[in-house]
Amino acid sequence: MRELIIRTRQREEFIDITDRIHSAVRESGVTAGIVLIQSPHTTLAVTANENADPDVVRDALAHLATMVPRSSAFRHRECNSDSHIKVSIVGPSLALVVEQGRMQLGTWQGIFACEFDGPRERRLWVQVVGQ
Repeated sequence: MRELIIRTRQREEFIDITDRIHSAVRESGVTAGIVLIQSPHTTLAVTANENADPDVVRDALAHLATMVPRSSAFRHRECNSDSHIKVSIVGPSLALVVEQGRMQLGTWQGIFACEFDGPRERRLWVQVVGQ
């Protein structure tokens, strides 16, 4: 397993981690299998989405904020219930196919760490399994 450290700068942002995951896959020596990326945090998600047009990320963040607004009506004392809910929607982990020593992504896909309660220092666990 490899641990990645990410420093977020805003309360909500998507950080493109595609190159770091590609490096972890390459360094693992696995030529066929899967790569699992997992967040051990309850307010940091992981997803694959378009990384060619930054408006996609902006739209995703705006839509999630509309779906789950930051509100003082939540009962959780830390005032970040919206962050926990957004992680439940997006998901705390991602599994992708590895073939010929490379993570398989679509033409426009990238991998993002999705911060919903920053800024913070975050960890991601990356496990490459296969042969």
